[in-house]
Amino acid sequence: MPRPKKKRKVDHPPKMLGFKPFGIPLRNSEHVIMQYEEYESVKLVIYDKLSQDAAAEKMEVSRPTLTRIYNSALKKIGEAFVEGKAILIKGGDFEFDKDWYKCNTCFKLTGGIKDPKICGNCPANDNKELVNLNE
Repeated sequence: MPRPKKKRKVDHPPKMLGFKPFGIPLRNSEHVIMQYEEYESVKLVIYDKLSQDAAAEKMEVSRPTLTRIYNSALKKIGEAFVEGKAILIKGGDFEFDKDWYKCNTCFKLTGGIKDPKICGNCPANDNKELVNLNE
């Protein structure tokens, strides 16, 4: 029996839910699911320019595990790019260091707040409840 998967550390959620190809309506395109830990591996290695060793340490996984996650993410990005598929970012075996919330009106991400009931970014008369991204 394999041992249970360890949760991967993700610093914060992405600002978007995914990407879609230009010129193809979302309803007409197929999609690829990219997990949060795959997004985080690409962010750390390519965007933040960390070595795979440093990225693995930050995500609290081994370097070979980080490489598998990263290669899976690159394969999905390549498939979406070549075949014109949308990328949806959701799910996976991950955990955040703190609670994250997203406003359904202005889409602002807020982390570690004391009162997650309303968004402080929206006008006072238009405050909306925040969505918990940790669930």
